[in-house]
Amino acid sequence: MTVTTEAIKKLRAMTGAGMLDVKKTLDETGGDLEKAAALLRERGIAKADKKGDREAKEGLVGSYVHHNGKIAVLVELNCETDFVARNEQFQELAKNLAIHVAMANPSYVRREEVPASAVDAERAALAAQAREEGKPEAIIEKMVEGRLGKFFAEQCLLEQPYIKDDKKTIEQLIKEAIATIGENIQVGRFARISVGE
Repeated sequence: MTVTTEAIKKLRAMTGAGMLDVKKTLDETGGDLEKAAALLRERGIAKADKKGDREAKEGLVGSYVHHNGKIAVLVELNCETDFVARNEQFQELAKNLAIHVAMANPSYVRREEVPASAVDAERAALAAQAREEGKPEAIIEKMVEGRLGKFFAEQCLLEQPYIKDDKKTIEQLIKEAIATIGENIQVGRFARISVGE
């Protein structure tokens, strides 16, 4: 099947991938746009994982103030070059992350930042809860670890489901941006201020 320029344009608009990658992927999938888009995403996320070790010292601070003026958020989003920091897609990601923080109210960026004392306290509470439910000791440990994952998903920004698309986490959203933009992107920190809290 011959790949049309229209299909190439559509797929580039959907994924932000380069012309050669788009054409090659469309050839592989017999012109199926959905399959090609999924394949490009998979490959992009694999590339994003490789870029995760590169230093990200440039960036910008994204901000959001809720329409009622009662919640405000600042998010430090880092990248490798100031060129990318001025990129419209990068700036939009920073704003979307600030909106997400305003709505989802995470406490930490990543699970490594959660104090060990808080994790231990949560682990103990979950174990006690499992015992109260009459669960056998043999499975309590596994249950606690599973429920601890839910705790991290509530508390840590990178593990939260994205408020605009709950089928992906914030970490997946960032990896997609890395795949499209081509640089390592990291959330440095955030601050959320809410009137009366």
